[in-house]
Amino acid sequence: MAHPVDVHVGKRIRHRRWLVGMTQQQLAERVGIKFQQIQKYETGANRVSASRLWDIADALDVPVSFFFEGIENENAEPQSGESIPADIMGDKEALDLVRSYYAIPENQRRRLFELARVLSDVA
Repeated sequence: MAHPVDVHVGKRIRHRRWLVGMTQQQLAERVGIKFQQIQKYETGANRVSASRLWDIADALDVPVSFFFEGIENENAEPQSGESIPADIMGDKEALDLVRSYYAIPENQRRRLFELARVLSDVA
């Protein structure tokens, strides 16, 4: 049984890797390990050592503390009426949407944002 902290750190590694558009193979090459080890880290099956976490943080261009952010709130109960999952950035589709959104030119992005805001108020 994986420790909840190892699972959380693994999720954060995966989220950041997705966000920067990096494959497991690319991350593994930058860190100097096999991609299967990245898979095991991301699922929490294997614990990431401090030195390896340092290397992964460097490869993903984040501070080591990034991997522990939100750990206190992970098991918090959702508030009533809240329809957004607590781990929204854990969803690959949500990350792809964010990445696509920021690829849109700024003036069009603002208009799209306003449209989304209006539609969400109607629903």
